[in-house]
Amino acid sequence: MAIELEAKYIGAMVGSALGDAIGELAFQSPDHEPLKVLISRTAELVYTDDTAMAIGLAESILEKCGIHQQHLGGIFSRNFFREPWRGYASGPPAIFSRVRSHGLSYVETAKALFGGLGSFGNGAAMRIGPVGLFFHRAKNLYDEACASAEVTHAHPVGKDGAAVLAVAIAQALKLDPKEKFSSSEFLTSLVNIARTPEIRKKIGSLQGLLTEQTPSHVAADHLGRSVAVDESMPFALYSFLRFPESFEACLFCAVLNGGDRDTLGAMAGTLSGAYLGIDAIPNVWRRKLENREMIELLASSLWEITPG
Repeated sequence: MAIELEAKYIGAMVGSALGDAIGELAFQSPDHEPLKVLISRTAELVYTDDTAMAIGLAESILEKCGIHQQHLGGIFSRNFFREPWRGYASGPPAIFSRVRSHGLSYVETAKALFGGLGSFGNGAAMRIGPVGLFFHRAKNLYDEACASAEVTHAHPVGKDGAAVLAVAIAQALKLDPKEKFSSSEFLTSLVNIARTPEIRKKIGSLQGLLTEQTPSHVAADHLGRSVAVDESMPFALYSFLRFPESFEACLFCAVLNGGDRDTLGAMAGTLSGAYLGIDAIPNVWRRKLENREMIELLASSLWEITPG
């Protein structure tokens, strides 16, 4: 492959964190040129809970050489109580507090949320990058992604959305950006692996939107951009597939069309970074990323221990 795999690992994790941080800025400046100006004037690009949880997931995989649910929940909880100001939604902190108080299972506690249905939010998908990287050669990638998701997001749609994105990240990692890119082949495999009608239907509609060159704001209206995973992850995929050759164009598409901007940026940034590699991400942005060296080290460490 023309781009070294390690550079793609780093690109995926840095791309996710930058997408998160820049998406957060887009709430203040939701237009293209003003956002670029705001980024240039911002001394440090600070990430949210999206990246904090991706870091925790990478840390747990490195410690356990895979997904160990109770350990993963413990890492998430530890990081939350260290930095509760990162912008967490209500679900994960509620799980962490209940487990901490009563010594419960993270998975069983997550399953009890929302009347026993579990969460179908995009919180498991936003952090899924390390799973897509570490298990990119594994036949059980989908199942490992579900296992990582249900520590906080136990609803079938919540797990399916995260797992489909993990498979997409693995596919992007394996592709050479100098070769011809087929969005239809990319999407067909995702439709085939999706297990819920909500995710399958949205992914199935993407090719038509891309073929017809549907404007981004119209695609966002159609696919959704909310905190529900079936109403956000598909638009992050659209942003990547609409602009596979440019990290900046992909990211701006994801964050400038309203909705859950930071998480849309994190998901799209992971895909683009995994496909293009770290050198395709603007260096002036990379230098400003909070804890960049630590994030890059986690990515390189994952690359070093990934099963052959």
